[in-house]
Amino acid sequence: MASAAEKLASNFNFSTFSKATDLKKRIWFTLGALIIYRFGTYIPLPGIDIDQLKLLVDTNQSGILGMFDVFAGGAISRMAIFALGIMPYISSSIIMQLMTSVSSHLAALKKEGEPGRRKITQYTRYGTVILALVQGYGISVGLESAGKVVTDPGLFFRLSTTITLTGGTVFLMWLGEQITSRGIGNGISLIIFSGIVAEIPSALINTLTLGRQGSISTLTLVLLLLMIVAIIIFIVFMERAQRRLLVQYPKRQMGNKMFAGDSTHLPLKLNTAGVIPAIFASSILLLPITVANFNLSSESNWINDIASLLGRGQPLYMLLYASAIIFFAFFYTSIVFNPSETADNLKRQGGFIPGIRPGEKTAEYIDFVLSRITTIGALYLAFVCILPEILISQYSIPFYLGGTSLLIVVVVGMDTVGQIQNHLFAYQYESLIKKSRLRSTRG
Repeated sequence: MASAAEKLASNFNFSTFSKATDLKKRIWFTLGALIIYRFGTYIPLPGIDIDQLKLLVDTNQSGILGMFDVFAGGAISRMAIFALGIMPYISSSIIMQLMTSVSSHLAALKKEGEPGRRKITQYTRYGTVILALVQGYGISVGLESAGKVVTDPGLFFRLSTTITLTGGTVFLMWLGEQITSRGIGNGISLIIFSGIVAEIPSALINTLTLGRQGSISTLTLVLLLLMIVAIIIFIVFMERAQRRLLVQYPKRQMGNKMFAGDSTHLPLKLNTAGVIPAIFASSILLLPITVANFNLSSESNWINDIASLLGRGQPLYMLLYASAIIFFAFFYTSIVFNPSETADNLKRQGGFIPGIRPGEKTAEYIDFVLSRITTIGALYLAFVCILPEILISQYSIPFYLGGTSLLIVVVVGMDTVGQIQNHLFAYQYESLIKKSRLRSTRG
């Protein structure tokens, strides 16, 4: 017999979607918020010479500046009010999560439930403002030292730029939280997702133009496009991969009736952390060198050395990036999945993994399996993010076609579609419950 989920899925059609009023409101709210974000990426900062800025961007597009521009949705290349993007918030989130592991006060707040999480979120917001102020001031100083980009350099320009960029980041932080609570999907991830998707068409056009001009051979161009398609397929396959642990429940007697034992599966995703490790790793690399690529006229050799060592395709950049991805894959998995808590829940419900003693032994076994599959997942993330960067570092291919961008687009897209499906399932389930109640009252 078909399961309840299969029956619900068989009844999915456009009319079901059209009747889901709450879901439609959430989708329209999300689209409206993302349109506002995209509009803000085209509003330039005051006091910037657009022509000089274009020259600066064109000469530094292949470095860290280009990577930063990906997460800012093109706002960096246009030096818009959203140029800092959402990265200060992500950096603050990383710091707070790391501090939770070492600070007893924050660890106690985390255990308090919803009130404690709200307090940690408040600390994260404060950290976002501080980081945005520091990075905004750094960008204003860097722009002044980058030749004739600033039309009227001075204290007023620095203050106005710092305040504007900080305000843009705070607004995006608020917008992302609103999308999460009133829209569909994770707001912060969708903001980054929309910025990348919006720039992909121009990135493809620029790449095809390079092929037409002879900068890239036709064979190389075809191979690059095939590689992009293959990576997308690979990402989808790996994101759906699971290790299912068999869980059995013993026979139960209720009154005079004996109920047979049941069995189910505990699904462990190969990549529990999703796209978070790639975003966190990029944020960590971008944070200390926000100004490096703007200081073109600076005499500070160490700044130029950092910019060159962390340039696209450089061994140090690849090593640090891959190491950070692997670290955050394990770190974030340990935060979102607790083997001891899962084992305790199974024990309270009477479930057990065949051949494993309930309680501590079950927790150790789940942790062992989770560590093994997380190792595969972390290596997969590092491979997807690093391999395209190695292959296309030899050519002037935009960052929007790199492995990190493709990973974010595919994973966030899959998660958002999954949430839409969950809303449709919930709506249809409620409809079936209402119909059954009506039938019972009529009978």
